[in-house]
Amino acid sequence: MAILQVRDIDNRLYAALKNLAGRENRSLSQEVIHILRTHLSRPSTLHAGQTEAFLSLTGAFEGEDAEALVRSLRHSRRNSRRFSQHGLFD
Repeated sequence: MAILQVRDIDNRLYAALKNLAGRENRSLSQEVIHILRTHLSRPSTLHAGQTEAFLSLTGAFEGEDAEALVRSLRHSRRNSRRFSQHGLFD
């Protein structure tokens, strides 16, 4: 079985974990394992819909000539204030 060591835990976080473990009649290690299992067993909602959003971009450039698209991108970059003297790379 693997061993996990965690360093530099804030004292308040440690106290909260210890308090929670006591309320649940678990050791501190058991409580941390329980929290990790519970968290990792839930489906992630953080990235929900991102695949669909990406796939909706499929065909976004249909009908556009690749050379015209590249020219348009280069033109917009040259005319962008982002790269000017007072822009992003000052």
